[in-house]
Amino acid sequence: MKRINNSVMALSLFMGLTAIHAQEKKQLSLDEAVQLGIQNSKSLKIDAAKIEEATANLLEAKNRQLPELKISGSYMYLPSKPTVDLKIPMGSGGAGGPEVHQVAYGSANLSVPIYSGGRIKYGIQSAKYLVEASKLSTENDKIAIAYNVAQAYNNLFKANQSIKVLEENLTASQKRDETFLKMENNGIIARNDRLKANLQTSNIELQLLEAKNNYNIANINMDLLLGLPETTEIEVDQNYIEEGDDIKPVNFYVNEARENRKDLQALAQQRRAAELGTKAAKAENLPSIAFTGGYVAADIPKLFTVYNAVNIGVGVSYNLSNIWKENSSLKQSKAREMQLAATDELLNDNIKLDVNREYQNTDYSKKRIAVFEKSAEQANENYRITKNKYDNGLATMTELLDADAAQIAANVGVINAKADAALAYRKLLQTTGTLTIK
Repeated sequence: MKRINNSVMALSLFMGLTAIHAQEKKQLSLDEAVQLGIQNSKSLKIDAAKIEEATANLLEAKNRQLPELKISGSYMYLPSKPTVDLKIPMGSGGAGGPEVHQVAYGSANLSVPIYSGGRIKYGIQSAKYLVEASKLSTENDKIAIAYNVAQAYNNLFKANQSIKVLEENLTASQKRDETFLKMENNGIIARNDRLKANLQTSNIELQLLEAKNNYNIANINMDLLLGLPETTEIEVDQNYIEEGDDIKPVNFYVNEARENRKDLQALAQQRRAAELGTKAAKAENLPSIAFTGGYVAADIPKLFTVYNAVNIGVGVSYNLSNIWKENSSLKQSKAREMQLAATDELLNDNIKLDVNREYQNTDYSKKRIAVFEKSAEQANENYRITKNKYDNGLATMTELLDADAAQIAANVGVINAKADAALAYRKLLQTTGTLTIK
């Protein structure tokens, strides 16, 4: 029997330790959550690869201005006797000429670009703009991720606060049920009134279950977003809802967006790259000039040998087909410029719309706080008065329970309104491109 008890204790201890390790708690401020979200973002990993690709394209463009040095060589064996007809006299030797069975040949060619119509220069500068555009797009994605994390953090905060309010009210409701049960047993209240109170307690329990379910879903979503184990329970910072400055005039935020929106800046870089692409396409119709140099060595046994055949000069290349062929690259590049110009106009319109919409939402959210706080004061006072009336036999049980339910809803509403206002302000900052990432 003692062994069985020891086994049960050991098993209980093991299960307790497992439960502790299975549910790790982690306290995070919003700024810390944003940093984790950025560090573990799959989207930013894709952006990093795009930057690497753009940087590689820049390196390729720079390589075009460097000298080209090519070395080639070959050896050929001739199994049959070739016919060799030399036009220079070989002297009084044999009648058939030398027998040739092998040939060795080697060369080295150097080409240094001197003039290419600007294609190399435009290509390098265009590639630089595209690298910068990729980096700006990444910064824009970081701001979007920062807001997504804030949104998830806000949902977790609201669910957690709702749980606290409901737990407090459930405790109070359960104590009231105990009091009413004693009053029923003493014949002070009717059984029907006591059951109404029990029903109110059950309703609070259901609300609490729903709030906990919402919290668990929000917590898992937050874990995945931050790259944490799914069993991590995140504890949010309650000071989060106090964030937010006084709202400035809407024109201030519109100007902020024009100066700070990374997607707008990235588009400007793309337009610069497209302009240079058009110049490079025009340069296709111009000749290319390069300094050339070479070295040749050849050996045909019994026939002739050449060494130290060095040559230097200037090479000119021009594609004559450009005279009758239309420059399709130029047309494509101009069409690209037109697309980007239209995109820029559309983006500017969307920015104005986004900023004005989020400005109105932020103003509305802040005004809602005052309304909810006033409603909570009224609901709390109404419950106090109704409770006092009920204790003095001047109010019914239904009136008391309705006042209690209104009080709970009003108090939860205040918390949610503050959290929504803090999130709305962050959304406004996102639309202006000034959402801080610490």
